[in-house]
Amino acid sequence: QVQLVESGGGLVQAGGSQRLSCAASGRTFSSTAMGWFRQAPGKEREFVAALRYGPYSAYYADSVKGRFTISRDNAQKTVYLQMNSLKPEDTAVYYCAAGRLYSGTFQPDYWGQGTQVTVSS
Repeated sequence: QVQLVESGGGLVQAGGSQRLSCAASGRTFSSTAMGWFRQAPGKEREFVAALRYGPYSAYYADSVKGRFTISRDNAQKTVYLQMNSLKPEDTAVYYCAAGRLYSGTFQPDYWGQGTQVTVSS
């Protein structure tokens, strides 16, 4: 069982940066793939980024590649999403997930409660 709690959301201007954190509980964090998804109003939840436990291969959606960076601190059981050059279309509720990563496809098994990110133009 894994419990996830996101933090770091809020209001930011276009072009700005924001860092999301996701604190995890559970003994298997260091061997679990972690990911971020987002859901904008009226849209389906979509994949943003994922990171294997090791080697640390990261995967990104095309829409965020080059702007977002996923990282993890296994000692702190925390995964981060650094978001730079934010755009209004990045506005969404961002969800942390723990799961499995196969050939670049992330399958979530556990979800956090989500944190709102709003990018103003």
